[in-house]
Formats: sequence, C-alpha cells, structure tokens
Amino acid sequence: MTTRYSSLVNVKKNIVQQKERGVESANLNLQNAKKAVDSSYAELTQIQAPQNGKINDFISTRVLLDAQRALIKHNEEWLSYASKEIENAKQDLKGAMIEYEKFKYLEYQELQKELSRKKLKEAKELDEIALVVHTRKSTQKVFS
Repeated sequence: MTTRYSSLVNVKKNIVQQKERGVESANLNLQNAKKAVDSSYAELTQIQAPQNGKINDFISTRVLLDAQRALIKHNEEWLSYASKEIENAKQDLKGAMIEYEKFKYLEYQELQKELSRKKLKEAKELDEIALVVHTRKSTQKVFS
C-alpha cells in the first residue's frame, strides 16, 4: 500500500545508501592513509647512514632522510584529513538516517490510519449485513 510519504521514504532510503557508500569510501581512504604512514615509517627505519666515506654520501643520506620525513609529514596530514572526512561522513549519514526514520514513521502512521479506516468501514458493512439478515429473518417469521 502506498501513501503520500512512500516516494519520500524511497528517496530518503536512497540518500542513506549513498551516505553509507560515502562512509565506506572514507573508511577505505583512512585505511590507505594508515598503511601509507606505516610504510613511510618502515622505509625511514631502513635508511642507513654511512659510518665512513665521502661527504657526498653523508649529504645524500641526509637529503634522503629529509625527503622521507617530508613524506611522513604528508602522510600524517593525509591521515588527519581522512579522519576528519570519516567523521563528517558519519555525521552526514546520521542526519540522513534521522530524516529517513522520520518519513518512515510518518508513512507507518499513515498506513495505520488507513488500516483503521478500512477496519471501521468493514465493521460498518458487517453491521449493515447483519442488520439486513436480521430484518429478513424477522420479516419471514412475521409472514410465516
């Protein structure tokens, strides 16, 4: 049975599903950021400074360490951004779910009202039928 809220409920349900996909995407982005940070730190620990040799070796190692630290900083910023993104996505999902539940409740209330009207109409029809049958029986007894 459809009500005036049925189409709105479907629209809100689609929006909730879209927001859920957004949360999933944000979760995936967060996981990727965590992996990038972890791998950046792992790569940093693998860089070995030369114990002796030419100054160019020391300078190149220093540049490599600076580049790795910059990459770590970038990945940590990405992780921070991904965390904020997931929080925003969750808030959007929560709002969309509230809206969906509101319209779903309104649809339920409308369906309940319609069922009550139908039950009342059916009861009235049954009363009418019972009255007609009772009247027929009464008139048949009188004429018999």
